[in-house]
Amino acid sequence: MPDLFSSEPRGFAGGGWLVDEPLFRFLVDFEIQKAQRLRYSISLVCFAIEPASTGNGESSPVNLAESITHYLRGTDAVALWTQGWLALLLVDAETAHIPSILDRLTARLQTTGWSAGGSSYPRTAARAEDMLHQAADLLARAKEEGGNRLYVAS
Repeated sequence: MPDLFSSEPRGFAGGGWLVDEPLFRFLVDFEIQKAQRLRYSISLVCFAIEPASTGNGESSPVNLAESITHYLRGTDAVALWTQGWLALLLVDAETAHIPSILDRLTARLQTTGWSAGGSSYPRTAARAEDMLHQAADLLARAKEEGGNRLYVAS
């Protein structure tokens, strides 16, 4: 499995990209088209952190999103959604990798309260909108069931 996080926080030049919702949706569509030709997986994670649950002082959603980009690869992207959660595009990451990715991410962010939902191309969805809906629905389920959990589409 590829290392999806650097050992130390990096700037935007080496980490993932912080983008807005429209660009994020475009990137997911674009990556699916590439993945169809080149035969690789893409994962999408909807990720919510409970307010005041980070031990590193990164309490605002924008600061949190920027922090997350430092722990991702240069091919990955993060978007702050209008509903207050984050969407993560993880290129060349399979569904089975999502739990370990989130374990490392929440540990590095020193997060105590979080919820997440994940989906992936081609395993659970063939279209960007389907991936997003699956991940967002599973995020909502994780929150409803008490948080500190990840549900991944199967």
